[in-house]
Amino acid sequence: MAKIYSVGQVNNYIRNMFDTDFVLNRISVIGEVSNCKYHTSGHIYFTVKDNANALSAVMFAGSRGGLSFRLEDGMKIVATGNITVYERDGKYQLYAKKIEHAGMGELYERYRALKKELEEMGMFDAMYKQPVPRYVKTLGVVTASTGAAIHDIINVSTRRNPYIQIVLYPAQVQGEGAAESICRGIRRLDGYGVDVIIAGRGGGSIEDLWAFNDERVARTIFECRTPVISAVGHETDFTIADFVADMRAPTPSAAAELAVCDIKEMLDKISGYKDELDRRLEMRLEELRSRLSVYGLKLKALSPSGIINGKKQYLDQMWERLDRAVSELLKERRNSLAVKSAKLEALSPLSKLSLGYSYVTDNDGKTLTSVKQAGIGQRLNINVKDGIIYADVTGSESVLR
Repeated sequence: MAKIYSVGQVNNYIRNMFDTDFVLNRISVIGEVSNCKYHTSGHIYFTVKDNANALSAVMFAGSRGGLSFRLEDGMKIVATGNITVYERDGKYQLYAKKIEHAGMGELYERYRALKKELEEMGMFDAMYKQPVPRYVKTLGVVTASTGAAIHDIINVSTRRNPYIQIVLYPAQVQGEGAAESICRGIRRLDGYGVDVIIAGRGGGSIEDLWAFNDERVARTIFECRTPVISAVGHETDFTIADFVADMRAPTPSAAAELAVCDIKEMLDKISGYKDELDRRLEMRLEELRSRLSVYGLKLKALSPSGIINGKKQYLDQMWERLDRAVSELLKERRNSLAVKSAKLEALSPLSKLSLGYSYVTDNDGKTLTSVKQAGIGQRLNINVKDGIIYADVTGSESVLR
């Protein structure tokens, strides 16, 4: 019975064969970079390829000291290192210790030439960019129907707005005929009347993304009447479609974020506007109430009835003042009259009569003040306190000497 080996034993045996091979221990490989990935650990994973073949490669972080440029898809390089087997996967790959720039790859050169041509034609100019509607109701998508891109777009879009209508044109996004398929999809959705179109796919090598570097796709996007968001590859991938589109998104998920408004955020904003409007309206109403109250007081004061009432009140006040003034004047006059009456009383002959005095008048009522005024036999009136005494003159005597 033949000996049976484990997978690990087989992989280990093959690795020993690679490690003991003189050529594979130090070998330089020329080719074009593809599927280049910079890992967070610092390692660089990439593929070196030519027209028909590809070789997986890795440069560990410890070997990057001599790398003076950043690896990008499409670069033509010479990678020097050793080829051995990664036992866990049973996969052989180039472990690069040194990488030198050997010029640009054919696809990358075509990419640069087309980019320069279209840029000179003005197809990338901002003046031709259409604004993406803020509130999209119908979203058109041109991508593969089975890839991760459409699932990401659907998940993000419906999460942000459950009422969004998504119209998918299932396009071929890679390989022969992909450019024509993408162009048909954009034209079809443009004619359908969607609000915005997302055209894109997930990441990949420069070959995988090449359909979005096709001049036909670029011109179709440029001529589209509907705003187009390009969402091709990962954040570091740029295609011709990205430059000619109305907006570029780094990923399909990001494109959905840009295209579809967050309805919860919108409703929260509307609620905030409502609260602010209510507050300002209440302030305005309070201001108007205050002004109305002032106007009411003014109107009341200026109305005929208000004027009459005011005049009546003023007249009452004047009457009270006049009454007080008359009372004060009467009081003053009474006091003055009492004083004068007292003085007059003191000077009155009648008051003297009460003291035993009297005065004499003739029949004509003329007061006699001298004996010379009385004649013998003349009738005289002697006025005393309680009446008049009638007497006839029998004689007179002057006491003046």
